[in-house]
Amino acid sequence: MRVLDERDVPAALEILNRDPVANVFVQSRVEAVGLQPWRLGAEMWGHTVEGRLTGLCYAGANLVPVEADPAGQRAFADRARRQGRRCSSIVGAARLVEPMWRLLEPGWGAARDVRPAQPLMVADTLPDVEPDPLVRRVQPDEIDLLLPASIAMFTEEVGVSPVAADGGALYRARVSELVHAGRSFARIERGKVVFKAEVGAVTSAACQIQGVWVDPTLRGQGLSVGGMAAVVVECLNGVAPAVSLYVNDFNLAARRAYERVGFREVDTFMSVLF
Repeated sequence: MRVLDERDVPAALEILNRDPVANVFVQSRVEAVGLQPWRLGAEMWGHTVEGRLTGLCYAGANLVPVEADPAGQRAFADRARRQGRRCSSIVGAARLVEPMWRLLEPGWGAARDVRPAQPLMVADTLPDVEPDPLVRRVQPDEIDLLLPASIAMFTEEVGVSPVAADGGALYRARVSELVHAGRSFARIERGKVVFKAEVGAVTSAACQIQGVWVDPTLRGQGLSVGGMAAVVVECLNGVAPAVSLYVNDFNLAARRAYERVGFREVDTFMSVLF
């Protein structure tokens, strides 16, 4: 097991390209900045067998196993255990996260929450339902309108506020980054966000939607179906040929909405939250 660097980019991308939908987050980072830790904002751990790279694990604010056989899983878990927990979550394909967490839990202690089954879904054809014509890209001068909805979404989904640690500076910067990149979408009525979603990661093969949220007072009215249809149309027409997301298995309303838009389940993710 070793920390990868720029010399390993081609081999790492070869592994990531084996499943560009599941690996879209990590692949987007590598394609954008390479593998130098100071640019990546993380280390990329590689497991090698007889000099050949066989597994990857992204170790940053999130710990994301990409591919690993049992020996690779043990090597990654041993590295993570020895350096101590530095991540806020472990997330990725359940078949990789679950065995890593079994190895790490005795040393790291209990997690705040474990979500063992999160369907990974993908849409690669235009929706059959009508897109909401009022959903559009958020403009830079609307960040202050978007931020309360983003904070509410994060708190509801993750269980902690994103502004608790530093007053919200880092989270605001991330929201602003997505807005300026044209990857934040919302329906805004009378100065209030009623639906929103962001494209959190993009490669040439796929993109990943995150942060889907509907005003709680307006849920059950179909805003998520039309809103998601509008986002999918925008993504397929100008961002990537496949649109992905993952959702908690117990969120049946969201899963039904995504299925109506044309998403189908292709894998299962797992998240361990600290």
